Amino acid sequence: MKVLLFGGTGEGRALAEWMGEEGIPFTVCVATEYGEALLPEGTKAHVGRLDAAAMEELMAGGHTLVVDATHPYAVEVTENIRTASERAGLPCLRLLRQSDGEDGCRKVPDMAAAAELLEGLPGNVLLTTGSKELDHFARPGLRERCFPRVLPMAASLERCLALGFPPKNIICMQGPFTKEMNAATLRQFHIRTLVTKDTGGYGGFRAKAEAAHEAGCALLVVERPRTETGFTLEEIQRRLLEEGRT
Repeated sequence: MKVLLFGGTGEGRALAEWMGEEGIPFTVCVATEYGEALLPEGTKAHVGRLDAAAMEELMAGGHTLVVDATHPYAVEVTENIRTASERAGLPCLRLLRQSDGEDGCRKVPDMAAAAELLEGLPGNVLLTTGSKELDHFARPGLRERCFPRVLPMAASLERCLALGFPPKNIICMQGPFTKEMNAATLRQFHIRTLVTKDTGGYGGFRAKAEAAHEAGCALLVVERPRTETGFTLEEIQRRLLEEGRT
């Protein structure tokens, strides 16, 4: 057995570490050098963004099983992985991040809807949704009170600045963030609304929800783009052990 793991999440890194301990041959695909730096030391990795054709070519290199542990909001990447694995004739296991939706929070279907709602809400906003879709919040009158928290990478900072977010509002930090760290950030910047995705336990959702409750600010959740079927981390580990015995 030789596994091709498409990473990018905490669960993916946990699975990579576990496979290394179990002696299961594998390669991890990550989009950036930053993603590679977060992997367990000594992990064999392929770095760079891939389309479906490039994924299929990589799968043909002696791999026998594919695991998709990409972010639940990376819909296009998951579709490409599924398409490539079908063409390559390899089984593909989708590692699902368990939802941890918070009762009582306000929910919207996408980033555009979140920005629309925020225009009618008062006060400062902490954006913990990443840098890729910040353009939705770069509206005059809104961006001046938004505080985007993004990865400490030049590309993330440059995107924030290009979209016109005030430099004093940009928070470049690497997680995971504890409830205490989130609460301190909310208080420091006088945040009235915290915006997050439904990222589950590994994505730090609970720590953000509890911090918002403690700080007395609203929690606005951008829902997942669709309902998926797949396996938990523990279920995939059991499956890999079974595959190794056959």
